[in-house]
Amino acid sequence: MTDNYPLDAPSAYPAAEIARAWERERPGTPTDSIEIVTPLWRLAKLFADDRRRVLADLGIDPATLDLLSVLRRAGAPYQLTTRELARRTLVTAGAISQRVSRAEDTGLVTRHPDPDGTRAVVVTLTPAGHALIERSVDQVLTREAELVASLTPSSRAELATALQQLLDNVTRGVQKDC
Repeated sequence: MTDNYPLDAPSAYPAAEIARAWERERPGTPTDSIEIVTPLWRLAKLFADDRRRVLADLGIDPATLDLLSVLRRAGAPYQLTTRELARRTLVTAGAISQRVSRAEDTGLVTRHPDPDGTRAVVVTLTPAGHALIERSVDQVLTREAELVASLTPSSRAELATALQQLLDNVTRGVQKDC
């Protein structure tokens, strides 16, 4: 169970019902987004809560998983500058600095000045960090595959395409408004 939502139970308050209630109570209020955004919010919460449980069992927090994952996906020698880490994780330079410090304190990464002479700092995955991310990513992705297994492969492909399109459009709209 995730907070008030069992993973195997349908939503007790479907988004269509929420939309109808707003239409009834506030005629003319735009409700077209409710049946998309509300399930996305609920899914995001369910996925995040489930992932936190899996990670707690592995002894790793979401921020550390994110940091180690980005370094691992970079390929050998599993290193990136803090600037590139911030760009790829979509967090601030300050947040990356904190994440790197915590991971360095536990022996998961090392950091050193970039040998190119700039003021850049290079973060490198250690063997212990590599072993932890290898163990963690398999368990996290296996669990998440189980969570979406009820969708057919074609439904997953359609949903992935639609979600990426929506994400791209929303990202452009948010960046334009900033």
